[in-house]
Amino acid sequence: MGVSTSGPDRGIAVVTVDFPPVNALPVQGWYDLADAVRAAGRDPAVRCVVLAAAGRGFNAGVDIKEMQRDTAAGHHTALIGANRGCAEAFAAVYECEVPVVAAVHGFCLGGGIGLAGNADVVVASEDATFGLPELDRGALGAATHLARLVPQHLMRALYYTSRTATAAELHAHGSVWKVVPRDELLESAVELAREIARKDGSLIRLAKAAINGIDPVDVRRSYRFEQGFTFEANLSGVADRVRDAFGRAPRAADSEED
Repeated sequence: MGVSTSGPDRGIAVVTVDFPPVNALPVQGWYDLADAVRAAGRDPAVRCVVLAAAGRGFNAGVDIKEMQRDTAAGHHTALIGANRGCAEAFAAVYECEVPVVAAVHGFCLGGGIGLAGNADVVVASEDATFGLPELDRGALGAATHLARLVPQHLMRALYYTSRTATAAELHAHGSVWKVVPRDELLESAVELAREIARKDGSLIRLAKAAINGIDPVDVRRSYRFEQGFTFEANLSGVADRVRDAFGRAPRAADSEED
């Protein structure tokens, strides 16, 4: 359990997240993920990083139970830690010195959108779904990253309703490179990484820096702005009220905190 890095081919690093049962990451998990992605990008032998996950889905966001325990004790340490940890993990993907290919399967929710939205390329399995159930969880954030995956008005509709979009729908919008059967996902992502890794190592790093430099939105600052409203929701008691209601409601098998 945790975050691991492997090298299936020359020039490729695969960073795999594994936090059963649904890859809802605790505070330390976000920092561990950030460290692994940054370390892979700094390695001069690496020319492309594949971000993957084990288990039932790519990512279900933050560990709500960890946050609820902390809030019940009268602290906000977990909230602050999760916000900072998510910000670091998202930034690590975006700022990675080499391209990052996200291999997304199953559910990609909340913080998963932050990771996939900041990746350079997304390869998804046929069963992948993308969404921000934040308003149902007493949280806000990652609209910055969802806006990188879908058009503006669709982003707003998905955000306000907590609905999800399929991999096929995102492929139609051009934000998912390829949709494949689940058992072919990792190999398809690695295959794309191989193609990228055949480029000159120094030049691919310059290309990543250049493309980030012309991005119209500063994703780190934009997400940090969103987080201010997350703090407001928590300090006002709104977040606790919604989270408690969410915790009492019956949930489907693939929900965030089974």
